[in-house]
Amino acid sequence: MRSWSVGEMDVAAGQPEIISSSDDTRAIVINLPAGEQLTDHEVHERAWVILIDGEAEISTPDGGRAEGGAGLVVEFEPRERHEVLARTDARLLLLLTPWPGVDHPGALTLDEKAEVRQRAEVGDRAVAAGIEGVGRRAAVLLRHQRFEVRVRARLLVDRA
Repeated sequence: MRSWSVGEMDVAAGQPEIISSSDDTRAIVINLPAGEQLTDHEVHERAWVILIDGEAEISTPDGGRAEGGAGLVVEFEPRERHEVLARTDARLLLLLTPWPGVDHPGALTLDEKAEVRQRAEVGDRAVAAGIEGVGRRAAVLLRHQRFEVRVRARLLVDRA
């Protein structure tokens, strides 16, 4: 058995911490300071966002909205777009299952990852040259990497 006191963990703002990862599920703790947000994004897996502390608003582009404090639980289908806004300093527990989800870059073998990286490099050069047709897996990896960069950049901008 393993256990965590998620509300008492030392998790830096903007630095999600994976607390558990298995063949089935990944658990991540996120510390989101008041006023900051995880902008519109999606994940490959079914996702549960559990508000451990603070107040947050969680919304979808189609008008779905949930807001509340500690104990709020929101479930998303795989690839369902959403965003999270911290009304106060908020501590979130994110559960992703199955881990990794279909087409998630983490689901690839090492050889497939190397191939995707190579395609992504070619794709970046092609995009820079105005050429399309990178390949599905390379495009998925690029979107995932760009999402992570956008989230981290947004958190840095919001803190400034």
